[in-house]
Amino acid sequence: MANVSHTRGDISSHPDAPEMRERYARMLGGRDVALVDGPVFLLGLYCAVSPWVLHYTTSQPALVTHNLIVGIAIGLLALGFTQTPDRMYGLSWAFCAVGIWMIIAPWVVGDSPDTGVALNNIIIGALAVILGLMCTVTAAKSAPRP
Repeated sequence: MANVSHTRGDISSHPDAPEMRERYARMLGGRDVALVDGPVFLLGLYCAVSPWVLHYTTSQPALVTHNLIVGIAIGLLALGFTQTPDRMYGLSWAFCAVGIWMIIAPWVVGDSPDTGVALNNIIIGALAVILGLMCTVTAAKSAPRP
């Protein structure tokens, strides 16, 4: 009679084990900045709703549209970081540029903004620059060396 019982044991002798280990390492290799994805998404969400939170929809209508669009863009960037980290973390520097733009936007897009509106955008921009630098540094460290 044939021995058909399945024994549970070590699969290291399996012919596909090295390939499975390599594939598993590749899948988890791009998740070095997984803790940044959530804060980036929340920052984008707050940027999009901040005109209504701070009640400057009537005094700064151009800045309302601007913050909504930039907030949606930041949220989409965060979703990209989550879905395809290996490809998207190369755009971390662009997230830093968005942060710098958010800092100067109240005076470029807005019409003589008050202190609260300016401070709101400065904080959003500073957080975007910090999170973008964190992503950039981590992506540079985890990039494969030739």
